Amino acid sequence: MTPGLLYLLASVGFSVSVAVLLKLARRYGIDVRQAIAANYAVTAALSWLMLRPSAAQLESASQAWGLLLALGVLLPCGFMAMAQSVRHAGIVRSDAAQRLSLFLPLLAAFLLFGEAITLRKAGAIALAFTALFCVLRRREPADAQGAGESAWLWPLGVWVAYGVVDILFKQVAKAGAAFSGALLIAFALAGVFMAGYLLTRRIAWQPRHLLAGVVLGVANFGNIVTYIRAHQALPDNPALVFSTMNMGVIALGTMVGALAFREPLSHVNLLGLVLAVAAILLMLP
Repeated sequence: MTPGLLYLLASVGFSVSVAVLLKLARRYGIDVRQAIAANYAVTAALSWLMLRPSAAQLESASQAWGLLLALGVLLPCGFMAMAQSVRHAGIVRSDAAQRLSLFLPLLAAFLLFGEAITLRKAGAIALAFTALFCVLRRREPADAQGAGESAWLWPLGVWVAYGVVDILFKQVAKAGAAFSGALLIAFALAGVFMAGYLLTRRIAWQPRHLLAGVVLGVANFGNIVTYIRAHQALPDNPALVFSTMNMGVIALGTMVGALAFREPLSHVNLLGLVLAVAAILLMLP
């Protein structure tokens, strides 16, 4: 197996492990807010140590400070939505919603940035929205309306948050900011904003919550850096990296959620997962 494929498999594993850690947080009484704050301190430190942005790359980020500030706020909000989604809707729906968020920037490109739409891309977007509807659909008893709403509202929040984050990162790149420098600053700002929020809430900091955040941060950064390395190792096969990553997370997330955590899936949910994979395949050149 080539290094590129190994990086891809590692990235898929790290991505699903983030959802698993968030799922286990409730079982072990972990305050995910503190864990998420510590996670961004770890990802910022690892970005500095492993991506090694130069002074020029960090300076280039000054061209996109507004976008980076927005990312600093939205990144922890998206992570919190993911934590709530995993808790209320499960790993399968949460990972699928996160992967389907890639179609939101595609839609924005047509509606906001004037990109020409093609029949294939329009079909992929339509298929993705149908998949999202099917994945989020969950039949609940009449006396469990609140639980039923949580089961689709939080994954929808994940879809919106991660999609907007992707749009913002693309705009940061268009503004001329180097990726490694922008990533480091965005993580640092996210950590500062999350810590500031917790200080205003006067929470009681506890080492075990912060230690859980260290583990979460390693998995989160592992997902990012192995995905970058996969693209670098397979420069002539971006479609392979794109499709394997997204379909791999959906497939592994489904297996882990259904087998390890006994998450119930209806026939409509399963149809949604199939349609999500079909939408991703339709996007390939």
